[in-house]
Amino acid sequence: MSATAPNPGPSPIRRPLAAAALLAALISLVFGLLLAGAGPASAHAALTGSDPSDGAVVDTAPEQVTLSFSEAIALGDDSIRVLDPSGKRADTQAEPRDLSEGGTVRYGVSLHSGLPDGTYTVAWQAISADSHPISGAFTFSVGAPSETTVALPSQEAGGGPVGAVYDIARYTAYGGFVLLVGGSAFVLVCWRGGATALPMQRLVVRGWLALTAATLVMLLLRNPYTGSGKFADAFDLAGLQSVLDTKPGAALVSRLLLLGAAALFIAVLFGTYAGREDEREKKDLTFGLAVGGGVVATGIAATWAMSEHASTGIQTSIAMPVDVLHLLAVAAWLGGLASLLVALYRTPDIGSAAVRRFSAVAFGSVVVLAATGIYQSWRQVGSWSALTGTRYGQLLILKVALIAVLLAVAWFSRRWTGRLTDSAVASEETPGEEAESGSASASASEDASADVDPERAAQLARQRAALTATKKKRIRDSDPERSGLRRSVLAEAAVAVVLLAVTTMLTSTEPGRTEEEAANGTPSASAPAAGGPVNLKMPFDTGGQNGKGTVRIDIEPGRTGSNDLHVWIDGSDGKPMDVPELKLALTLESKDIGPLPVVPDRLAEGHWSASAVQIPMAGDWKIDVTVRTSDIDQVTIDKNAKIG
Repeated sequence: MSATAPNPGPSPIRRPLAAAALLAALISLVFGLLLAGAGPASAHAALTGSDPSDGAVVDTAPEQVTLSFSEAIALGDDSIRVLDPSGKRADTQAEPRDLSEGGTVRYGVSLHSGLPDGTYTVAWQAISADSHPISGAFTFSVGAPSETTVALPSQEAGGGPVGAVYDIARYTAYGGFVLLVGGSAFVLVCWRGGATALPMQRLVVRGWLALTAATLVMLLLRNPYTGSGKFADAFDLAGLQSVLDTKPGAALVSRLLLLGAAALFIAVLFGTYAGREDEREKKDLTFGLAVGGGVVATGIAATWAMSEHASTGIQTSIAMPVDVLHLLAVAAWLGGLASLLVALYRTPDIGSAAVRRFSAVAFGSVVVLAATGIYQSWRQVGSWSALTGTRYGQLLILKVALIAVLLAVAWFSRRWTGRLTDSAVASEETPGEEAESGSASASASEDASADVDPERAAQLARQRAALTATKKKRIRDSDPERSGLRRSVLAEAAVAVVLLAVTTMLTSTEPGRTEEEAANGTPSASAPAAGGPVNLKMPFDTGGQNGKGTVRIDIEPGRTGSNDLHVWIDGSDGKPMDVPELKLALTLESKDIGPLPVVPDRLAEGHWSASAVQIPMAGDWKIDVTVRTSDIDQVTIDKNAKIG
């Protein structure tokens, strides 16, 4: 629908067009300035280097193979495999060792001693901190290159039939969210009478069903999607439990719980609310539904923000709320557009006032989308070369072009809206219809006087209702302004479907900045001007069985402001160790600041992380770590570190 504020005057056509052109010019200017001065932003991990490097020929077999990544990742027991020319494992098949230090994320696997000359293949698979599976493979040679029976995997992580179904579920989830939130908002804000319209009820309910079903599918397929790629593993209880312990799993479960609250909201909206006739009561209920529905919609949108691109990299404390606003604006605009289309085609009662109210909602949504989209582009693209030379940047250009087309079509919709009147749905009848209605009434009176049975009376009532609906549809379809508006809104909806698909593709595509830096072989995070990454190692002993281990802590970039914190716990055998509870607190005793609590999220076995940890000022900070290894065995250890 139109992205132009409603103007009741008789000649508003040129003003909205000029305003839209001015808005587009301002967006382009700001977009260019931001990209020109953009700095690095972290998201979607990528391989930045290896030792030996891809294609290298070394004189003697190395003791280990190491891989470096642009950001923190989660690895499993078999995430890095080294295969000899015959396809046999050349590594010791132990869990990859974390060799990270400073700002470099590096993992390694040990190789068997005495490896013969030949070409070796290294295949790896991991989960990025923004929840997306990543994988790759490369070769190196000992002595001289040789023939190898190992074929480099052509299928990337998250591909195959499981990946296809998972992607379909992702698209369906976004579509369901748009219909659920946008349809509900359309009824509450633009057309309250739509609460009694069956087509509107079906639209919102179908949005809820689509989002719920897609979320369940994604939860079940999360384990095979990031691992084996086999549908059978969807019902592996151990795998499902490991998914629930991760950030994406927690987000999906949270979404299901919020959808339960959304079901209650829908029941009230199309039940109690639709049946209210007292205007004061309805006004109070509208406010309550708007507040409650807004909270639920924000929570559902946050389940995407907390587990995808916005949850990693710089300024996550800003990026996640911005991402939530972006999703809500998309839902209000595109979901409202779908609702308007249904109302124009399936109901005869929507009036010009409701259409104009949606025009104002669409304008506000576009403003929010422009502001949040510019910020997201700055975070994820970073340079003009990444905008034009990467898949993410090219998809972003396509998205901007589709928005421009949508705004152009919306301008025509605005013209039809300016001409729209409510005469087409007026209650007056033509003379022929009056005679037809009078005949039906007379027939009904005769039947009533003849004491017809209840079934006959119900049949006559249905006939009269069908006659009335047919009459209204005929009047509605004969109105040229309403027909013109329906056609332009239908064109908007067609463009909007493509736009939503491109937006969904962007959420699963490696950001342009990361792709460009991975191609250049450079890590994504440069050292800050002040301070530096903090690395701590702290032994602990809770006193219970299997209560000994070591806590390793990395704080990046290790300066004032927002920091990413990662915690690894190794058992006494040096292997990753899971514990029931892990808590941290930071205290700057010289300034009486703190303790500032930090509760990290579990990423993988023995690995926790927390984003946007705020360090208010530089100094010698005491870091307290509480580790609980059983119901009763717990210990708190501390160590000081200079930050900033």
